[in-house]
Amino acid sequence: MQVQESTRYACADLRTNGARLWDSLMRLARIGATEKGGVCRLALTPLDRDARDLFVAWAKALGCTVRVDAIGNLFARRAGLRDDLPPVMTGSHLDTQPTGGKFDGNYGVLAGLEVLRTLDEANLRTVAPLEVAVWTNEEGSRFVPVMMGSGVFVGAFSLGHALEQRDRDGISVSEALSQIGYASDAPFWPHRVGAYFEAHIEQGPVLEANATTIGVVQGALGQRWYDVTVHGMEAHAGPTPMDARRDALLVAAALIAEVNRIAREHAPHGRGTVGWLDVHPNSRNVIPGRVTFTVDLRAADDDALSAMDAALRAACAAAATQAGIGVDVEQVVYFPPQPFDPKLVDAVRDGARALGLTAMDIVSGAGHDAVYLARVAPTAMIFVPCKDGISHNEIEDARPEHLEAGCNVLLRAMLAAAGVAAEGDA
Repeated sequence: MQVQESTRYACADLRTNGARLWDSLMRLARIGATEKGGVCRLALTPLDRDARDLFVAWAKALGCTVRVDAIGNLFARRAGLRDDLPPVMTGSHLDTQPTGGKFDGNYGVLAGLEVLRTLDEANLRTVAPLEVAVWTNEEGSRFVPVMMGSGVFVGAFSLGHALEQRDRDGISVSEALSQIGYASDAPFWPHRVGAYFEAHIEQGPVLEANATTIGVVQGALGQRWYDVTVHGMEAHAGPTPMDARRDALLVAAALIAEVNRIAREHAPHGRGTVGWLDVHPNSRNVIPGRVTFTVDLRAADDDALSAMDAALRAACAAAATQAGIGVDVEQVVYFPPQPFDPKLVDAVRDGARALGLTAMDIVSGAGHDAVYLARVAPTAMIFVPCKDGISHNEIEDARPEHLEAGCNVLLRAMLAAAGVAAEGDA
């Protein structure tokens, strides 16, 4: 399909409405607003229903058709000239952490909606259809696994498994979907996706530190999560000499330092975190007899991640031998590193350049729905800065001009992927 020059020039001058995008974000943020200025809107709660209802109303006001699949994912579709083509999709999620912010996930959904609004105002039609997706339970705060909706969509785990998961009150995903009116009896047939873009705040400090507006995301770090248990022996803190102790916490502390060392040896993208610790019996005057802690290792390529895995296991084995106690290591999560599609990544970079925006290549340290979508479709992400790199926090913040800039890059990238119909095409 040839694009007429007048249409090409119109697209070059096309810009999203940053004020409208900001107003939409602020209106959405009222649903589940917290006293500290954040948002608590857990997946598949009445507040999540209210946010979904608002998105659906906005999408239908643009003439979009809205479909709900069996795991509760929403797809707002703007028809294309060739509606038989797989859609160019964008989106993210509306659920938040218990002490979440206004932008994580929400920005990606509403940036996609703003792209559709802009095209509607300009009376521009794309060749391929466009879709904005709202993925169910991305955060995993109420139900596990995280990124549930996109994971089911791409077949990372089964629909039945996801629907059976229960929250702390014993409510299943299936029951929660019914309670908020977003259960679907339609057969689950994930549709093809021609391309997927996701706009997101960085959730880190790199863009802000480099005074850069657009992060051209190359891919996402791979992740390996572990539960490590150190088995020592409880004993009285007073009568037991230091050289006679089997102190599980002392061994755990040394291993925590090893996690930090392993990550630093795989700079710049190596990450190592111990975020949770359980000490037994957790008594002031008892030598700890058992310690369980989590380990989160991340790296940009699988060779590095495998090397970090081997180093952790070797450190645990050496510590066990030296201390004469048991150390168990159980891997509980593995996400391989996920590179994004070079052509779509270039489209993001080209869009930033055409708009005169500062940009830099960056790697996502966090998991996103885009990581799953990249398994079934060409995928890319667009990052914009967030204040002090803070996210998953009620003080999460972003500048309106940065959000608008990212949305304009999203607009150009989606048009490049979908194609713009020439004037007069039916």
